Amino acid sequence: MATPPPAPLHADADELAFAQAVIRAESGALETLAGRLGDSFSRAVALLVACADSGGNVLVSGLGKSGLIGAKISATLASLGIPSHNVHPSEAFHGDLGRFRPSDTVICISFSGETDEVVNLASVLRQDGISIISITGGRIGIEGPSSLERLASVSLTLGVSDDGGHGYLAPTCSTTATLALGDALALAAARRRNFTHEDFQRRHPGGSLGELLRPITEVLRWRVGKNLPLVHDDCTTEEALRMAAAAGRRPGALTLIDRQSGRLSGIFTDGDLRRLILRDPGELRRPVREIMTRSPRTLTDADKVRDAVKMFREHRQDEIPVVDESGRPVGILDVQDLMAMRLVQD
Repeated sequence: MATPPPAPLHADADELAFAQAVIRAESGALETLAGRLGDSFSRAVALLVACADSGGNVLVSGLGKSGLIGAKISATLASLGIPSHNVHPSEAFHGDLGRFRPSDTVICISFSGETDEVVNLASVLRQDGISIISITGGRIGIEGPSSLERLASVSLTLGVSDDGGHGYLAPTCSTTATLALGDALALAAARRRNFTHEDFQRRHPGGSLGELLRPITEVLRWRVGKNLPLVHDDCTTEEALRMAAAAGRRPGALTLIDRQSGRLSGIFTDGDLRRLILRDPGELRRPVREIMTRSPRTLTDADKVRDAVKMFREHRQDEIPVVDESGRPVGILDVQDLMAMRLVQD
């Protein structure tokens, strides 16, 4: 087996310029596509919404790279509450035509608009009265619509004439634009159907996306009434520390409340304690409210894990109190819990 040549020690300027040109060409294709959206896009969204609302499925079909992009579009639709399946256009003529029903809508993808397998499938579906959304390149420089466009109920075109002029036939600009158009269709349809974050979480409970959408109260390790002591802020700092120590293991901050209202008034972190000891140990006899962090940023018990992640990333707050609608503590979220879920890094 031949030994591969060693990687260059320094970046090749010509190679980087080539790569940058490829990416800029794809970016330009997306800008062109965005400028082309109009009535046909809205009609396509209406077809997807009507299909989902009537209990139909959105079936997506394409050949080669278009088929791979179609599979992703189908997966996105399904995750947004629009039932969808990917169907190979060749397999459709060997039994999979039974997947198509009159209540369904089909997205057919072909850059040229002349891919035999996709055009043949669209022709059969057209005869069966099934709604078809076509996605093609648009035949720039060629008069008249493509075969697939003529068969479609709604025709969407990318406006991409080539794949960036990089000298290779591998689809790049066209597949990127198709993927973006599919995302736009799926999201616009979900938006029109008032699809919520809660709806998404029910369909995507696993992985980091599912974790981010969980209610914050589901991941609280330190809870009032269970293992999180509340300390009145008029106690001395020394007394507050003794009360916390008596409770055993605790988070990295004391949760301090007003004695009269029971509302959160502040927190006293391990970092606050270290600074106090280094400054003057005698300050331990002062009321903790005089040296605590007043009115810390908080989350409510209606917030999601994503809100905690955002707060940590923006403010680097390691301990986040969680309060109810009256401002009374419910628990405290330690950044170590978010790290254990692999949602943030130290």
